[in-house]
Amino acid sequence: MLMEGTSLPSQTIQARHFTLTGHVQGVGFRPFVYRLAHEHNINGWVENQLGQVVIHAEGRIENLQAFKRGLIEQAPLHASPLFSETRDTECKHYDTFSIRRSNTNAAPKIRIVADLPTCDSCLQELADAGNRRFHYPFINCTGCGPRYTLIRHLPYDRANTTMAEFALCPNCRREYENPLDRRFHAEPIACPTCGPQLSYKDEHAAINDTGQALAACVRALRFGNIVAVKGIGGYHLMCDARSDEALQNLRRRKSRPDKPLAVMMLDTQLDEHVEVPAIHRQLLFGAVHPITLLTKKPSSTLSQFIAPGLHEIGIMLPYSPLHHLLVQMFGGPLVATSANISGEPVLTINEEVDRRLKHVTDACLHHNRAIQRPADDPVYRVVQNKPRPLRLGRGNAPLELTLPFQLESPLLAVGGHMKNTVALAWDDRIVISPHIGDLDSLRSQQVFAQAIDDLQELYRVKAQHLICDAHPGYSSSRWAQNSGRPVHTVYHHHAHAACLAGEFPDEDHWLVFTWDGVGLGADRSLWGGEALLGKPGHWQHVASMRPFYLPGGERASREPWRSAAALCWESSFDWQTPVPETELIYQAWQSKLNCPQTSSVGRLFDAAAALSGLACHASFEGQGPMLLEAAATQGQPSAIDLPLQQDTRGIWRTDWSPLLPLLADSELSIADRARCFHESLANALLQQAMQLRKTSGKFAVGLSGGVFQNRLLTERVISLLETNNFRCYLPEQLPVNDAGLCYGQVMEYHSTTE
Repeated sequence: MLMEGTSLPSQTIQARHFTLTGHVQGVGFRPFVYRLAHEHNINGWVENQLGQVVIHAEGRIENLQAFKRGLIEQAPLHASPLFSETRDTECKHYDTFSIRRSNTNAAPKIRIVADLPTCDSCLQELADAGNRRFHYPFINCTGCGPRYTLIRHLPYDRANTTMAEFALCPNCRREYENPLDRRFHAEPIACPTCGPQLSYKDEHAAINDTGQALAACVRALRFGNIVAVKGIGGYHLMCDARSDEALQNLRRRKSRPDKPLAVMMLDTQLDEHVEVPAIHRQLLFGAVHPITLLTKKPSSTLSQFIAPGLHEIGIMLPYSPLHHLLVQMFGGPLVATSANISGEPVLTINEEVDRRLKHVTDACLHHNRAIQRPADDPVYRVVQNKPRPLRLGRGNAPLELTLPFQLESPLLAVGGHMKNTVALAWDDRIVISPHIGDLDSLRSQQVFAQAIDDLQELYRVKAQHLICDAHPGYSSSRWAQNSGRPVHTVYHHHAHAACLAGEFPDEDHWLVFTWDGVGLGADRSLWGGEALLGKPGHWQHVASMRPFYLPGGERASREPWRSAAALCWESSFDWQTPVPETELIYQAWQSKLNCPQTSSVGRLFDAAAALSGLACHASFEGQGPMLLEAAATQGQPSAIDLPLQQDTRGIWRTDWSPLLPLLADSELSIADRARCFHESLANALLQQAMQLRKTSGKFAVGLSGGVFQNRLLTERVISLLETNNFRCYLPEQLPVNDAGLCYGQVMEYHSTTE
C-alpha cells in the first residue's frame, strides 16, 4: 500500500536501514512510523515482518537523525521498540513514504502484545452521542483493545484473528486503510454496522439487539441477579457489590463460601470505598488495569461478603468498553469474579457457560466475538512500596523477559501443580503464559496443554527439552514425562530460589528463604520452610524449620486443625481438637500412616490460625493464613525467641514449639496472638540469616515462595534484614508464589547443564 509523501531533492539525501524489535506489532507502530516520516520529511517505506519492523528511510542527515530519535522517544504508549540494526544503505530515491504489506517470509522474531485497556480517545467516542460508535461495546483502536486473546497466528493481521469473520463496512475500511487515522490496521476494528454484537439470555427472554441486551443486563443486575458477562479473556460473574443477598446467592450457588471476590468500579467511586495511596493509584490506572488489593474504608457500602474476615479487597477499574458501559449504566460497583468451576481456568465459550454455569447464573450477556484463548485478570499487591504480581493474566501476559544467558536449544518449563503457568525459552528469551490455575480438573489440564501448544505455535519455536517439578504426582510432571521428549526434573524449592535469583542476575551469591506450603525436597521429604545458599544450579540446604509429621498429607491444606494437632502431638502440648475423629487420626499419626514429614511454614500458618480459633477448616487454600494476617494488623507487636540449633546434617533448624502456648492462650486477644506469631517468625528468619553470615560470609538475601505474599510478614522481614545490613530482594516481575516456578525451572536447568 503506497501513501503520498513529500519529494526530496536527490542531491541532499542519504539512506538508512533500521530494524526494530521489541513490542512493535499490534500497537499502531507502522502508522506511527508513517506520521513520523511525514513530520521529518522522510521518504522510503516501513514493513512488518514476523515480530519486527524494518524501515528504509531517505532524507537529509539532520532529518534522519531526528527521525531515528523519534522512533524510540515518541513511540506509541504500549510499544517498546529496540534497534537491532542501523546501517547506511543504497539510496533508491523514493518520492513517497509507503507502508508495505506484511512480509511473512522473514525469519521470525516474534513478540506478542497483551490485551490493552480502552484508551481515553475511544472512551470519549464511546460517550459522544454524535459519534457513530456511541455506546458500542467493542470500540477500539491501535492503542487499545484485545490482542493475545484473539490472535490465531502471526503475523498480526485481521485475517489471522477471531475478527476475520466480520467483514469491514465502507466507513471502517476507510479508517483501517488510512495511515493517518488512529485505526489504521487496528485489527479488531469494528462498529455497530459491521462488528460483534451482544445478546442477552435468561429464562424469560432472548435478546439479540446490542442496545437492548445491554439494558436488559443492567436491569437484571439492579434486580439483584447474577449475570455471566463475556469480556476480553473470558466471562465474569457479575452482581451488585453492595447487596448482601446477591453476594450470598453467588457464594452459595458457586460453592465459594469465603474466598475473596473482585470488585469493578469507576475511578470516581474509588475514594468512597477504599484507601488509594499514590502507588496503588498508579497501578490501577496503568497499562495493565489489574485487580489491586486495597484497604476497605469502614464507611464503604460494599457488602460484608466481598472478602469475609479480611481488611483488603481486590479492586479493578473497567478495562473494556463493555465494562465501562455496564458500570456506568448500573451506577455502582459490581462484583466481577472469574466465571468458572472452582479452581478451573475462566470459561470463554458461550455454550459452555450456558451449560456449565446454569446453576449459578440468572442470566448471560454473550457476544459473538470468539475468544481464542483464556486470560484471567492479573492480581497485584503492593509490598514494601512496590507493586508485586500475585497472578499474571490479561494485560501483562504472555510476559517476556530477557534471560541472563544464551540457550543452546529451546526449552519448555511446565511449572508446578498449583497456580500453574508454563514458560517457553529460547536464545536469551523466555515467555511466561497467563495464569492457568490448579491442575486438578480435566478442563485445567486441557487449557494447560493448549497454552503449551499456543506458545510454541505463536512464537514458532519448538521446545526440544522439557523441565518439570521433581514431584511425580503433579499433573504437569506427568504430562512432561508422557510427552516423548527429553525431560529434566527440578526440585520445587530450587526453582523458587532460582526464580528469585534470575530476576536479579547482578547478585552471584545468595541466601534464599523459600517458605511456602509443601514441595518435594532433595531429601524426598516435604519442604516448605527452607533456606538455600549459593546460586542457581548450586544450592546448599542450610536452614529449615523443625520438621513434623502431617496427618492426612494434602488434606491438611483445607483442614488447618490437622497441622495444629500435629504440632501439639509432636511437642506433647495439650490442645483439644475440634473434630470427633481425632483419636483415629492420632493413632494413624503415631504409626506414621499417611503422615508425610514436612518443614512447611505454610502449614505453621495454618496451625496458628486453628490454634488461635480463626480457622479450623478452610474453604480455599490459604484462608487460615490470610485471616491470621488480617487479625495481626490489629495486634500489638511482640515476639518470642525461637530456639535455633544445628542438626546432625549441619542444617540450622528453628523450633516453633514455644509458640504453641501463646497461640492457644484464649486470655490474649486473637489479634495479639496473630501479631506475635508474625513477629516471631520474622525474627527467626533474621536469626538464621545472621547465623549463616558468621560461617558463609556475605550474600544477598532473597525471599521466595507463597508465604511471602503475606505483606505484614514480608515487610517486617525486610525491615529486620536491612537494619542488620543485609541486601534483601523480593520478586518484582514474577509472582513470588508457584506461578513463578516455570521461570525458576529454566534458570535451574541451564545452570545445572552449562
